[in-house]
Amino acid sequence: MSWKSLIKGYENYLKIEKSLSSNTVDAYIRDINKMDGFFNSEDSKKKINSINHEDFQNYLAHLNGLKINARSQSRVISSMRSFFKYLMIEKIIDNNPSELLENPKTGKKLPEFLTIDEIDLMVSQIDRSKSDGERNIAILEVLYGCGLRVTELIELKISEIYWKEGFIRIIGKGNKERLVPLGKIASKHLKIYLNEIRVHQKIDNQFVDHVFINKNGKKLSRVMIFKIIKKLTEKAGIQKNVSPHTLRHSFATHLVEGGADLRAVQEMLGHQSITTTEIYTHLDKNYLKQNILDYHPLEKSKMGW
Repeated sequence: MSWKSLIKGYENYLKIEKSLSSNTVDAYIRDINKMDGFFNSEDSKKKINSINHEDFQNYLAHLNGLKINARSQSRVISSMRSFFKYLMIEKIIDNNPSELLENPKTGKKLPEFLTIDEIDLMVSQIDRSKSDGERNIAILEVLYGCGLRVTELIELKISEIYWKEGFIRIIGKGNKERLVPLGKIASKHLKIYLNEIRVHQKIDNQFVDHVFINKNGKKLSRVMIFKIIKKLTEKAGIQKNVSPHTLRHSFATHLVEGGADLRAVQEMLGHQSITTTEIYTHLDKNYLKQNILDYHPLEKSKMGW
């Protein structure tokens, strides 16, 4: 079988059997297509069942030569492992040469976040007299107030907002469902946008239940959300690399700084592992210090507890 047909089968496997999101599937396929390009250039052709560990090392050396950072290389290795695991399942290959690959050391990168004043400054740059003003305020308040991923925001449905209970229903990574509290400020601006702006728009039948709509009556794209955030960051004069995900990081950081239970933050963010959530504790030394003072037995004995 050709590489292209195997990659197509792998794509269907990720979508149907693994139920991965379209963005995740696209990332995996992009990585595998690049690997295909390396092994099947004009100078050489490599059959998929002849690839060995040394070939992988050569490919990783090639990526290193392109100055691909360790974090991106780690993702590529994950894609290769997944692809060759699929080939094993389908009995295309007898041995999995990717099993011995080791991830490069990436270290823990602390996420960029905004202060509350910086978020307020961004909101203040929005011209509420314009047709998209109230919508963009609602976008910022929901991203920050609920800690949503950008895909979760653009796929948010009106039918998934439980106004009375104060929750929104989110379908996150891997089609995992969670309920996220909807704060008063986010709720207020959502209602203004839905009841005063969106209600007057002509909406494409396919997107009548989507919360955030563009001027053509269709759901917003990921790119559009990035552009909105980038423009507001520049207008506010904020010298940070800000994206929609930065607002999610800010949501988590401010919760941890405020003393929120880490398990609760994990649940709201939709993290599968508490380890992912724990990165936010590195942003607040006082959080760590207070946990030691409150819970370490030696500290308790000194206090006479």
